[in-house]
Amino acid sequence: MFVAPDPGRLRLRNATRAVIGVAAAVAVPELCGLSLTASITGGLAALLALFTVTDATLRDQRITTALFPVAGFPVLALATALHGVAPARDAAFLAVVFCGVYARRWGPRGHALGIFAFMNFFIAQFLHAVPAQLPELYTAVGLALLAAGATRFVLWPIERHTPPAAAPPALPGSGLARPTTRQAVQATAASALALLVGQFLSEERWYWAVGTVWWIFVNTASRGETLVRGFRRVFGTVIGIAVGLLVAIPLHGAPAPTAALVAVCVFGIFYTAAVSYSWMMLAVTVMVSLLYGLLGVLDPGLLRLRLAETGVGALCAALAVTLVLPVTTHATNDAWIQRALHCVHAATAEATARLAGDPKGDPAPHAAELELLLGRVRMALAPLMHPLTPFRARKARARQVIELLDDCAREVRGLVSVAADPVASHDARLTAACQRVQAAVETLTDGGDVSVLADAPTATEPALAHLHGLERALSELARPLRTPSGSPWVGA
Repeated sequence: MFVAPDPGRLRLRNATRAVIGVAAAVAVPELCGLSLTASITGGLAALLALFTVTDATLRDQRITTALFPVAGFPVLALATALHGVAPARDAAFLAVVFCGVYARRWGPRGHALGIFAFMNFFIAQFLHAVPAQLPELYTAVGLALLAAGATRFVLWPIERHTPPAAAPPALPGSGLARPTTRQAVQATAASALALLVGQFLSEERWYWAVGTVWWIFVNTASRGETLVRGFRRVFGTVIGIAVGLLVAIPLHGAPAPTAALVAVCVFGIFYTAAVSYSWMMLAVTVMVSLLYGLLGVLDPGLLRLRLAETGVGALCAALAVTLVLPVTTHATNDAWIQRALHCVHAATAEATARLAGDPKGDPAPHAAELELLLGRVRMALAPLMHPLTPFRARKARARQVIELLDDCAREVRGLVSVAADPVASHDARLTAACQRVQAAVETLTDGGDVSVLADAPTATEPALAHLHGLERALSELARPLRTPSGSPWVGA
């Protein structure tokens, strides 16, 4: 994590901007004379706006940010209205969980709005908000979103030059087999169990168990991914509580040092999110401890309860993905790998057509899509790559698959570069090599073995060299992908 690449210092810039945006979102309500509760609400709203909005264009990002009050204000009003009516409150919370997860089928905007709606209900429980506080909470959130938007779109528009990578389309399905529907059912079932057990542990802080369930189900698609994310959340929380005991409790809520440390935590959340969920959770846990200190309720017992509620939420999530409409890691991995291989097929065909003189042949979009798909393959294979996995042979095969798919991507990039050269000439052997690559992909996706061409390409024929490199990588992929079903390479 400490040596993870940061091209263009993008994570560093995002984290620094987040500190500025959240600080502004807290400062504006304070300057307007609003309460500490309202300022904290505004700061959390700004953090969510800066963290969750990932639309592909600036215009779409602005629209999503502007829609946050539409998604959040009614939920906040509902949460405060039902604050003292436990059965109705619990039912409403579960409905928000289901709708928030289900909304992910509408892409990044649905994902962000679903998170914001859920977190408004959660924040109402965290702050014990009541209807009388709604006007200032609405004001604080509105001012915070304006401050965050000004920071993101006016003061420091990083995405203007480096737009976020578009997420690959979700895996297909219908009914309960549709990923968003299935996950909405799983998350709601896990949240219901977490709510019951969490209330048994604490009538006041039960919502931490539900919050743990919610965030474990974010950006996961299979049983293995969810289990690993749950483990990482608990691990990060344990370390965060230890740091909280050493740092947050001795401060006793002193405003200036607490604010400085919260800024450090915000930076840590954004800087580590892309490379280590455990480290991000450490930063989140310390930040929450500091906020509890500001509210005057922090003590060691509260941190121990936070750990217990987090463990309950992780366990409930694990039970849900195991027992409720389970999807194995193998099924998810296989689907993403198949899509990556078909993308290799399409990029090769377009590059060869371009080299043959067809001006409409354009492999670049397929090469860009392949990079996104490989990112999703890595995420899907992450459970098998975990240091604590007991399946050493499967871990080795998963690592081999990632390395060979990376080889394919490198050869595709090289082929795209050659095809973009206007003076590149067509070699008659390219057609034959392209056909062999396409046949190799079709054989792999059908479950067969691929034979490799024996003769090596020469350095004077770059396009042919890349095609032969693709053939070699695809032939070597056959072995880890064709492991007998008795010992599946991904069977978690």
